[in-house]
Amino acid sequence: MARSNGIFASDQPDMNLEPVSEGHPDVIAYRKLPMPINSVSARQFKLQLLSRGLLDNVDDWVATQSRDVRIGHEYSGTFVKYSPMMAAGFAAMGFTDKQIVAFFIAASKKFD
Repeated sequence: MARSNGIFASDQPDMNLEPVSEGHPDVIAYRKLPMPINSVSARQFKLQLLSRGLLDNVDDWVATQSRDVRIGHEYSGTFVKYSPMMAAGFAAMGFTDKQIVAFFIAASKKFD
């Protein structure tokens, strides 16, 4: 597990950084923030597509794509949110950035 070697506070103007204790309320609040979900397993991703009624649409779209995209869709063990294939697929499905984030959060909650 990665651990930071220090947290600093600054009001920015001159960047006079001062160490902040682990018990500081801002540090505690920061540590409670959820980690962004940047990837999910292929199973989680496809189960989320299925639950949203999108699996057939995505399969149809993938079938029209280049061979490398078809191979990636079929054989990837992990789907990365902002990979070129994912960006193209989400754009084709009309997803906004906010919808993509929500999709990955929901997919990450699917049992793996």
